[in-house]
Amino acid sequence: MAPRRRTMSLGDARLWIRRGVVAVVCLALVPIVLTFLYLPPFVHPVSTLMLKDIVSLQGYDRQWIAIDDVSPVLAHSVIMSEDGQFCSHRGIDWGELKGVIDDALAGEATRGASTITMQTVKNLFLWPGRSMIRKGLEVPLAVYFDAVLPKKRIMEIYLNIAEWGPGIYGIEAAAQHHFGVSASKLTARQAALLTVALPNPIDRNPAKAGPGLKRVANVVQRRASRAGGYVGCVE
Repeated sequence: MAPRRRTMSLGDARLWIRRGVVAVVCLALVPIVLTFLYLPPFVHPVSTLMLKDIVSLQGYDRQWIAIDDVSPVLAHSVIMSEDGQFCSHRGIDWGELKGVIDDALAGEATRGASTITMQTVKNLFLWPGRSMIRKGLEVPLAVYFDAVLPKKRIMEIYLNIAEWGPGIYGIEAAAQHHFGVSASKLTARQAALLTVALPNPIDRNPAKAGPGLKRVANVVQRRASRAGGYVGCVE
């Protein structure tokens, strides 16, 4: 006689639902708690990609550097290239995001609308790749992150966890790897080349930039030289 299959009772279903809710709440609390832990400057966060490299035994190169020790033109270049309203928005550039949503609804090709804060929370708490789910998580996390951390600290964390090549994380390791200098010694040209590599650091080598990348770097370098009030929050 075949054994009777046990069907899930209503009580069992409620138990699993409760467990699922608890798991979701715990996961949601992780970035909330970590954000506060990242306030002190002596705490050096790592990104999810860095954790992946550790787990896969690949290792990585990252040498933390305080933002005050980074050549100012680097932060200026990153702001003017990646997020011109970084110092004035509260984690999200709503005008830019609305434009992207309107383009998507109209069936047009969409452009990136991620702020530096959104990229920072993505690198710290989420996963790479494009998806509406991840973008939906980025928005509230970026607003919360910006409300808790000063702009200068957000920029410091971003510059120290951004990927600049396979296994190369942070501006100090990137400057030494690509140009053989510390981040404190970067020239305006080197800063611009490192900045334009950020959107695709695996395929873009700032030390061996092609004509197209050099043209974009020229634009970034000019904008950085005229940054003015756009970068006051990181001075």
